[in-house]
Amino acid sequence: MFYTMCKSKISNGVVTGKQLYYQGSITIDKYIIEKASMLPEEMIDVLNLNNGARIKTYIISGEPGSGKIELNGPASRFFEIGDNIIILSSCIIDEKEAKNWKMKSIKLKDNNKTIELIE
Repeated sequence: MFYTMCKSKISNGVVTGKQLYYQGSITIDKYIIEKASMLPEEMIDVLNLNNGARIKTYIISGEPGSGKIELNGPASRFFEIGDNIIILSSCIIDEKEAKNWKMKSIKLKDNNKTIELIE
């Protein structure tokens, strides 16, 4: 049996920009995605704490150290600059691995410039 588990979580993120006329996706500071054990082009869920929206999209790596979290394309209609968000990635693992699974969780501060590892 296989389980779909939460692999990584970025909490306390703040939307820093949006581009409606773009092919789609979310641009995230390269340092943030590395600390969260996420990869460019990985499919993720983005949850908007301000309005309850939840979208699925993929990651584009942004400038390291910029703090950028920018929604692109149609997804940008569900977010405003300054909205607080949570970003989740998932993985599929077998039952043996699932019993001891622990997701990677980070919390952003200072407009996405400070990254705190959550144990």
